Amino acid sequence: MTAVRLPAGRLLRRLPVRQTLVLLPLALVIVVAVQHRSVLAEGIGHLATAKWPWLLAAACATCLTWVAAAVTRQGAVIDRLPKLRLLVTQFAAGSANHLLPTGLGASAVNLRFMTVCGLPLARSSAALALYLLAESVARVGLLAALLIAFPHALQLGPLLPEGAWGPLLLIIGAAAVVVVAVFTLVRRLRTAVFSFLRTALDEARSVHTRPSRALALWGGSLAFPALQAAGLVLVGLALGLDVPPAHMALAYLAATVAVALVPTPGGLGSVEAALIVALVAAGGPVAVATAVVLAYRIITVWVPLLPGALTLGALVRFKVI
Repeated sequence: MTAVRLPAGRLLRRLPVRQTLVLLPLALVIVVAVQHRSVLAEGIGHLATAKWPWLLAAACATCLTWVAAAVTRQGAVIDRLPKLRLLVTQFAAGSANHLLPTGLGASAVNLRFMTVCGLPLARSSAALALYLLAESVARVGLLAALLIAFPHALQLGPLLPEGAWGPLLLIIGAAAVVVVAVFTLVRRLRTAVFSFLRTALDEARSVHTRPSRALALWGGSLAFPALQAAGLVLVGLALGLDVPPAHMALAYLAATVAVALVPTPGGLGSVEAALIVALVAAGGPVAVATAVVLAYRIITVWVPLLPGALTLGALVRFKVI
């Protein structure tokens, strides 16, 4: 007997693509958890010695970050998005964000959500860019305000090893030169970028003609990093970290801004290291600072990761995204 060969197109149609997408987040969670099992075990051990009222408050602050993200997403588009589905999508996007590098997971989930809601791809991309810009401006603005208010709270030098500033600036400069050269030489890229910028500017102007949308955009953008910093402060209080709360918040913002361009899934590894160094630079003992960071990441990353992945799978299953 001769084997019957199916055409490639029919074979692809027979593959359970949607079922595979539903299970993919769970598989990624298992892989990431196994890779970081020692960090998980140590963080859980520190949580057992903490003051639970502060930890519950930190968990509440974490939940509120999803609300802030939903408010900001709505503020970035003129159209009204379904509130409950928008909020649930932010929870699922948080899980996706910890499984893919440099925020690609959350961006992909939200881009798909907006297109399913009926927004054209160009406007959805513009809204995504506006959200990222507003959140970055708000985070850096909060950091600058705290640095002005507490200029001696944090020594930024220890955030990088001695002598690392030169190579870092060289890499940034080289990357900027490459980007400018590619943009100058590739005409299609220039055309696409200018077209996108026109769409993005039109969307931004439309949003800022509606005071409610502008307030949601910038209010949510400020609330999001503030709630994240508050979560770290509350975990620090739970574990008795001897650093003033404002200085802990400053350390958090400085560390997250410093690692924003590090391409690791959800900042896994890079955020922990930067937070520990920042808390030590703010005056905290190394052992306690390490315990605080591990416990904080357990609450904000690892506890929501599995339910977030399940939610993401359900959203894919029911075609919400």
